[in-house]
Amino acid sequence: MASATRSERLNAAAGQQVQRVRDFVDDTEPAALVVVGVIAVSLLTAFVGFLAVSNLTVLPFAVFVAATGYGWVRHQEETALILTLTMTVSTLLILGLIIVFIFRESIPVIRYETATVFGVSVPGLRLFIQPNWDAVSPPIRYSMVPMIHGTLMVTVVATAVAGPLGVAAALFLSEIAPDIVREFVKPGVEILAGIPSIVYGFIGFTILSPWASDQFRTVGQGSYLFVGIVVGLMALPTVVSVAEDALSSVPESMKSGSLAVGTTDWQTMTSITLPAAFSGVSAAVLLGVGRAIGETMAATVMLRGVPQLTEPLVNVFYGQETLTSLIARNYGEADGLQMDALFVAGVILFITVLFISIGAQYIEWRMRSKLGGEA
Repeated sequence: MASATRSERLNAAAGQQVQRVRDFVDDTEPAALVVVGVIAVSLLTAFVGFLAVSNLTVLPFAVFVAATGYGWVRHQEETALILTLTMTVSTLLILGLIIVFIFRESIPVIRYETATVFGVSVPGLRLFIQPNWDAVSPPIRYSMVPMIHGTLMVTVVATAVAGPLGVAAALFLSEIAPDIVREFVKPGVEILAGIPSIVYGFIGFTILSPWASDQFRTVGQGSYLFVGIVVGLMALPTVVSVAEDALSSVPESMKSGSLAVGTTDWQTMTSITLPAAFSGVSAAVLLGVGRAIGETMAATVMLRGVPQLTEPLVNVFYGQETLTSLIARNYGEADGLQMDALFVAGVILFITVLFISIGAQYIEWRMRSKLGGEA
């Protein structure tokens, strides 16, 4: 029944879009339609020429610029409409091409690392079942296990730092802090998000890492613990800003109703505000997790750059390599299968972030259903 309802909704939406196109064609002057058509066709031709690395790409692009300029002067509304549409379609196409490219480039090393299980050849299986990375000495191996382990360790520590601190700070700014404090603190927190990651990494490398090496008597610098702390601090502004917006969007009537029945401010925050804004708060934490997973420069600066597992696996006082730092450290000199292995690391990161996004959407859907919104 639910699938039938979704199909009907999709069919209705498709019908509405078709009708909108027909209405646009019927209501638009022929001259404007010609300009719109020239803009769309010339941009599509330029895009195909760019993909084909053609020297003639400049010609359709020049036509596109000229048609856009003319259309903006004579038929501004129609030109603005086609520009927004073509930019949206172009964005989707570029994203799709990037996905196809990174997956295609990873195929050779996936074939190389084929392993046999119960007589069945599984492409790429050896990437995830053996812990050795050696791009120089035979046998050449490109295991992703050490980097996945390092990424997981950094992400767990960063989430433990950014999640509770970020939500607590957002709750303070939204529900407790006076207006004058909020006006000063929130812009300051958002400014922190604009600090380049290399600055955080440099501070971690020059201050935190030497201190940790002396205090915990580790050999050399770099540890997953302090990389995670630095990355967590980097993700903190994102968590605070998004979570604070979610908490502030809770209707005041819900809070007033709770206070009216005799609950305290703290009980209202924990039993009304946080549950009502849970989808936005969880999205904020997931965005912070995504920042931790995708962080490159701080991890590259602070970690040793040795693609191997720590002993024991839960040892956070040593740090070797993550997926992002592997790419940043090796792409300049890698070639052949090693370059393809870096693309495999990119594919793993892409799939991980994709699942995080799907998880965030699923949480939001569940909360809407729970709170009586549209399912």
